[in-house]
Amino acid sequence: MVPSRKNVVLVDGVILNGPTTDAKAGERFVEDACRLIMEEVILKATDIREKVCEWRPPEELKRLLDLELRDAGEPHHRLLERCQDIIRYSVKTNHPRFFNQLYAGLDYYSLVARFMTEALNPSVYTYEVSPVFLLVEEAVLKKMIEFIGWKEGDGIFNPGGSVSNMYAMNLARYKYCPDIKEKGLSGLPRLILFTSAECHYSMKKSASFLGIGTENVCFVETDGRGKMIPEELEKRVQEAEKEGAAPFLVCATSGTTVLGAFDPLDEIADICERHGLWLHVDASWGGSALMSRKHCRLLQGIHRADSVAWNPHKMLMAGIQCCAFLVKDKSDLLKRCYSANASYLFQQDKFYDVSYDTGDKSIQCSRRPDAFKFWMAWKALGTLGLEERVNRALALSRYLVEEIKKREGFKLLMEPEYANICFWYIPPSLRQMEEGPEFWAKLHLVAPAIKERMMKKGSLMLGYQPHRGKVNFFRQVVISPQVSREDMDFLLDEIDLLGRDM
Repeated sequence: MVPSRKNVVLVDGVILNGPTTDAKAGERFVEDACRLIMEEVILKATDIREKVCEWRPPEELKRLLDLELRDAGEPHHRLLERCQDIIRYSVKTNHPRFFNQLYAGLDYYSLVARFMTEALNPSVYTYEVSPVFLLVEEAVLKKMIEFIGWKEGDGIFNPGGSVSNMYAMNLARYKYCPDIKEKGLSGLPRLILFTSAECHYSMKKSASFLGIGTENVCFVETDGRGKMIPEELEKRVQEAEKEGAAPFLVCATSGTTVLGAFDPLDEIADICERHGLWLHVDASWGGSALMSRKHCRLLQGIHRADSVAWNPHKMLMAGIQCCAFLVKDKSDLLKRCYSANASYLFQQDKFYDVSYDTGDKSIQCSRRPDAFKFWMAWKALGTLGLEERVNRALALSRYLVEEIKKREGFKLLMEPEYANICFWYIPPSLRQMEEGPEFWAKLHLVAPAIKERMMKKGSLMLGYQPHRGKVNFFRQVVISPQVSREDMDFLLDEIDLLGRDM
């Protein structure tokens, strides 16, 4: 659009009259792109005839997508072609046969919430610029705190469970030594924290990032099911105290990444109380079991935690990213720890109640309204609908476990207690072999080879890994309500089809 030449105002050779954006053309592009998204993503989301992925190696994909950025812009029809290509070659994480990660499926209500927030483009730091979304976040946090079992508390949504764990580590350190915020690390004793040997890798990253040091992360041994052994924790805490170190934090895990194990929280809480340690529970994966009256027992004792990480974008499908860090403390500890009192944002003489300017509790400045996605889904489904989502996922997991037991060539690592089903596929060529070093060495090669075949075929996606001395095995995770019993049967049939000639 060319601005009017009447009374033209020039500054540095730039015409300042009127807008220079063609709004009508932009609106048409948005309409066309939304139609494309509807047809190619949403309407095909539950179609099992569609591929989960259209695999291409990196160099070929670079050529297909034409990623180069040029001086001149491209016309809208070409941009729509780019959009089509991006959809085609992206992994369809909403497909009923995408089982690769701890998130999957499509929740239509949280998707609409994402469309809305992308269009409104808010930043959740002050009430004046984000009044609706700050109130939404407050309401969601309050409800999540109730499910943990606290009478009151505090919290904030942030980008990922890894960040929540870092928040917890830093907050526990601040509680132990408030002077660190201003005086830094000098003069501090050797701080040490304790976590499960099965913990998320973000614990090591957080210790490194915060200057605690990875050598000061004590990994407590777990039992055969992947649960932290309380007696080992007690032993390691006492050893650290005798060495003159300063224990300050225990991080328990409710729903480990690989095995789906839940640490014994009550026993761990007893130890924390005896030694005056902050107890953080990383329930990023398993926290959603709190929504189920049948399965909430997995997190027995979580109400005794000082802080909790819980990701509704996993089992509850609120859309990446949707992650809450929740704190039992209600004395503004979170704000005291993280506030910087920026005078251009958090003025204390505003005309409204500035307690709603919650952004200073965050390490971020700009922050997305992630709670709104969860709020929209919760509003649509209700607590009972979210509970049913959890119950159905775990019932499907149980079905798959029983089918694995029946089928020749499939072997469980262990009976799961959550939605992580870990198993080996043993091809016919290995079924008569004795389970010695040669057997395990050959079996180690099977899962990666089957994974390659399934991705190139596009029929499904399933994760695998070695783990603590065990050779490569598959980890199946059930989340999406679009997944059916038939999909469980297909999973096993397809693995057998892809691997029977190995």
